[in-house]
Formats: sequence, structure tokens, C-alpha cells
Amino acid sequence: MISRRRFLEGGLQAAAVAASGPLAYAAVDPVAPYRTPYKYPKLVLSATGKKGDFDERSVDDPIVFRANGRFHMLYIGYDGIGYQTGLAGSDDLLHWKREALVGPRDAASAYTKYNLAISSILRDKNLHGTGEALKVDGEYLAAWNAYPSAGYEEGAAVIGLARSHDLRHWTLTEPILHPEDGASWEHGGLYRPDLLLDRGTYYLYYNAKTDPLPKPEGGGWHEQTGVATRTDLKHWGRSPLNPILRNGVRGSATYPVTNPVHDQTPPAPDSRDSRFASNPYVVKNGSRYAMFYFGFGYRRPGRACEMLALGDDPLHFTKVPEILIDTGAPGSVDETFAHKSSVIYHQDTLYHFYCAVAGKYPDEVRGIAVARSRPW
Repeated sequence: MISRRRFLEGGLQAAAVAASGPLAYAAVDPVAPYRTPYKYPKLVLSATGKKGDFDERSVDDPIVFRANGRFHMLYIGYDGIGYQTGLAGSDDLLHWKREALVGPRDAASAYTKYNLAISSILRDKNLHGTGEALKVDGEYLAAWNAYPSAGYEEGAAVIGLARSHDLRHWTLTEPILHPEDGASWEHGGLYRPDLLLDRGTYYLYYNAKTDPLPKPEGGGWHEQTGVATRTDLKHWGRSPLNPILRNGVRGSATYPVTNPVHDQTPPAPDSRDSRFASNPYVVKNGSRYAMFYFGFGYRRPGRACEMLALGDDPLHFTKVPEILIDTGAPGSVDETFAHKSSVIYHQDTLYHFYCAVAGKYPDEVRGIAVARSRPW
């Protein structure tokens, strides 16, 4: 099966202001608190290029938080076989030092034999909060997903939980969500989970993909976002509202010429999230909620970008009509993709970390970038 990464890149190949203060919610401009228009021009974490390292070829999917008086980042590295999870540390959110491989693959496991992405940690999710990692029964709590086959996101992934005393040694639960137990929109596999604790209820947001679509619809698959909830961390229930974040409208001109919709007049525009509405990252801002996510459409060349949806509760979100972080100019670190959000607030500034991709596979450069709400 073609991987998500190849799917995004295949589309490319086929095609040969500032944030408001912590006390303000901008009624006339509700997006203002979430904007981070000032990109740092270099990657803040890159692949090592050293043979044998778990992050030899690329790094991806940053999860930033505070613990023990420092900033930390969980991230995934790729070595040509599959994902593994690393931990990096920083004192200023700009200069990062690798600390350890904390989520290695396990050859004896049916789930993590090739891949393990510890891709969320329970933390203070208030937009202007500290971002401190939270403990449950004396341990840090995280969520993981894993793909069953070798390669970059190969196979239908599952989601589980993990616990740790020190952020370096994690004990994994059995999977708590399986794609086959869900609706058709998630039968193809589950992607990055995101944890939120709100008024005694745990919310586990995630995105998922459909089974492969028919060729007249363009092939590939769709990705949308859902949520599961629980108060005791043991028995999770998917929301009957799923998917709570759906794909945008597909432009008629992006259908194959063999599909009659292709010849509609006038051609409908293609939404930037018509194919993927993925990788949710949910925060609270006062009594409201915000979901950062990335969109990817059918228009070619495909360019993944960071988007936003807002809600009055943790289950209902309305998309805002602008791109938070778009891909950069040719030659920039994010000229191809800017996706997979993680945000944290520090010294009256909102930092938005994301995975930046430049170039084309197999020669792409994939690493961690950051933008913030005030100039560097």
C-alpha cells in the first residue's frame, strides 16, 4: 500500500497581526491570538545524516512541552526502516539538543516491530499557559501510534497510551483504538493522537484515513479528524459526531477527466483541506477551544499547510477562512510542506512548531521548523 508520505509527494511529482495578549480574545478578529507570522528561517532540528542513528534520514512531528524547568520536544525520527521517537531539550525554544531515543521499536511486538511514534503528551493546553507536562498517578501520560509494516507510515496504524516517571523510559499499554472498530472514514488506519484533559474528561483527538478510493475519484484516500473520550483512561468511546473535522469542498476541475464532474461549469475551487484535514492539536483559550490542523487538497502541485478551526466546546469546531502557516518561497525550509502543529506560549509570545519539508522525494529535506507571534 502506498504510504501517506508517498501519497503527498506523488501529487507533487504528478504536477511536475501579531498574536494578542493572554487576557484578550479578539472578538472582531478571532484568529488574532493564534497567528504566528514570523518564521525562523532555519530548521531547529534536522536529521543527523549519520548511519545507524534512529533519526538518520529525517525528523518529523514535534510535540513541545515544559517539564523540570526546561522545554522538551518529543519527535519522530526515520532511519529507512520506520519511525522511532526521540527526546530533545531546550532552554530558549530555538536551540535544541538531542537527549535520548525514548521510543525504540520492539522486534517482539506485533504493533511496534517497525514503528513507534509517541506523538502526544498530556500537558497544560491553555493557549497562554505554561505548557507543563501533567502527571496522572505520579506518572507522565502520553499517547502513541504505530504502523505494522516497515516503511514510512505503512499499514493501518493503531493508537495506545504510555506512562513514564522520567520522560525517557515509557511503558506502553495495549492499543485503545483500532481502525477496524471505527466507521468507514477511519478503516484505513489511525494517525497522530492528541491528548486534552478538560473538566475531568480526557479527550483523545486523532485523524484517520479511508480505505483506498476508486480511480474515478482520484485514488488515494481521504483523511479527517475525530475524537474519543473517557474519564478513567481505560474504556474509550468514539464520539457519535465523528468525524468532527471533515474535508473541505473538492474543486470540480481536480476530478479525473473521466469523471463527469470534471466538466462542470464554472469549475468549483478546491479547498486546501479537500483531501486531508489532519493532525489535530487542540488548545483552550479562556472558555473557547482551538484546533490547529493541516490541510492538503487535490489541486496540483499539492502543498500541505497549517490551518485552524475554533469552537465553543471541545466537540464542535468551525474552520476559519485563512491559512495560519503556508508553504514558503522556493529555497525555503518549508517550500513543499508546512504541517503537524505543536504550540507553546513563552514570554508573551506564541511559538508554533511544525514539520517543514523542502525538495522532492527521495531528495527532500524533512525537519522541525518554528514560527512565532512576534519578530525574531
